[in-house]
Amino acid sequence: MDTRARLLSVNVGRPRPNPWKGLRQTGIDKRPMDGPVAVSAPGPRGTGAVGLAGDRVYDVKNHGGDHQAVYAYAREDLDGWEVELGRELGNGSFGENLTTVGLDVNGALIGERWRVGSEVVLEVSCARIPCGTFQGWLERDGWIRRFTEAALPGAYLRVIVPGELRAGDPVEVVHRPDHDVTVAGSFRAVTTEPKLLPSLLAADALPEEIKELVRRRTRA
Repeated sequence: MDTRARLLSVNVGRPRPNPWKGLRQTGIDKRPMDGPVAVSAPGPRGTGAVGLAGDRVYDVKNHGGDHQAVYAYAREDLDGWEVELGRELGNGSFGENLTTVGLDVNGALIGERWRVGSEVVLEVSCARIPCGTFQGWLERDGWIRRFTEAALPGAYLRVIVPGELRAGDPVEVVHRPDHDVTVAGSFRAVTTEPKLLPSLLAADALPEEIKELVRRRTRA
């Protein structure tokens, strides 16, 4: 069996109504794309722009922008959720842009860099925080609580070097920063384990809004 880290699929959203958050549309319905998809830094949050060409977000206050340019989730974790939920979860089912295999997405360090294919470089930025749209999309009462308990959030990524992504691209970790703040650890810190909050400040690559959240909560 081929266990090399790689992309199983590159997924782009199709707009659909969003009755779960009082917004006209959502881009959570991600579908695998045939052929290459261009990826680039989208700029500041607020416009709806994300990293993958043809994709966008509609909750522009809470999603999108450079620090949430691309969202990755591991196929191994989707497989575990399939067992628990008793349903098939195709690539893109969690609204992820990149479905990976052979890569420890939740164990990745904040600021870790991945080379994808021959040219693209992505940097781990922060964990995904579940919202009402995600719960409604999966049609599962209590999903936000269960997803939070599991602490398998997946990783948001910045685009450091743009280019094209395609299914089958190898993923190589080319840089790991000198700290121990992982995606899963940072998620637990801001959700269920506030005692971990001070440790997050060791991760310079965290978005400034999360650093400010940490400072505010640790001052209280």
